[in-house]
Amino acid sequence: MTDISQHAGSEQQMDLVATDMRRFLQQVATGPELSKDLTLDEARTAMEYILEGRADEVQAAVFLIALRMKRETLDELLGVLQALLGRTKHIEVDLPDLVDLADPFDGYQRGMPIAPFLPPVLAACGIPAVSNGVESLGPKFGITASRVLAAACCSVNLTTQAAADQLTDPDIGWAYVDQRESCPDLHRLLELRRRIVKRPCLTTVEVLVGPLRAVRTHLMTGYVHKPYPPIYTALARAAGYASAMVVRGVEGGVIPSLNQASKYFSYHGDSKDREFRLDPGAAGIQSATRTAPWPEIETLLTTADSDKARACAEQGIRALSGEAGPFREGLVYGTALCLTHLGRAADWMSARAAVSEVLDSGAALARFERVVARRQGQVLSDG
Repeated sequence: MTDISQHAGSEQQMDLVATDMRRFLQQVATGPELSKDLTLDEARTAMEYILEGRADEVQAAVFLIALRMKRETLDELLGVLQALLGRTKHIEVDLPDLVDLADPFDGYQRGMPIAPFLPPVLAACGIPAVSNGVESLGPKFGITASRVLAAACCSVNLTTQAAADQLTDPDIGWAYVDQRESCPDLHRLLELRRRIVKRPCLTTVEVLVGPLRAVRTHLMTGYVHKPYPPIYTALARAAGYASAMVVRGVEGGVIPSLNQASKYFSYHGDSKDREFRLDPGAAGIQSATRTAPWPEIETLLTTADSDKARACAEQGIRALSGEAGPFREGLVYGTALCLTHLGRAADWMSARAAVSEVLDSGAALARFERVVARRQGQVLSDG
């Protein structure tokens, strides 16, 4: 009797999921004029079905595409965010402040990703920092933090707890957490996302799950399109971030252009959003290029991703070692932005001086090298 009742219950659950998904699709996938918005609860329920693997894969793909084509409402995004937060492994770390760095998960193509080396610089300045991402994500399939850090011999497969331990280590203070570890159910959708080609709402929301949280956790992320800053700040508040820095950075990243004015939006606590102009000259940034260019750019299209990641890793380590150039300027600019946002520096030039000190003294490099040494020690012990 127990097996029969369990089977019947399972069938009822499957029927409920199918009925709900059919209803949700009838609302959001009926064309630009007839589609209707979902409530927050409906969006959360649909996303939970998808994350749990209970929704039909075709229906899941249609749902994500239809939301994108219709244009998601804030309530729909909040519902999806709630579903993701509910499936994320969260750990509280014993730190007063933590910067949660969410650079583009789909990586970079037009210039080197500088942000993978930002966390050790922030840590050397007294601000623990964690970055998040995946190894590869479409539609861009660019060079990601995961690939760069792996090429630099850092572990990119830490458990959330191991990452928390690195953050609270006073000699390290930084870590990278991959989505594969922090939210396996979301990571499982990478292949589906590759096949649907277009960026779904998950691209917007996944940067806000923040698996590691301190007393005050501060989001730092980037954007490209003008409507997104208020969306990101609203989602960041809902996700529990004490403050946010939403930067109009190169390729949607957190590092602003090194030779052109840009902007960023922020909030602290219950304060309203504020818009700030970013002038690289005000921070003493001097660069002929907007970001760190790839070497031998004429052969870039035929260069293997592993070679690009290695080139970026080598350049990043040289910048941490004090070498001048756009890569170092990007690290200075991004870190100075955090220092001024968090009130750790009175102005841009004092922030620049503080960052230059940890780069020139080798303090930032030492924190990076300790992570490399820790991974090498783990490899030797495993062997």
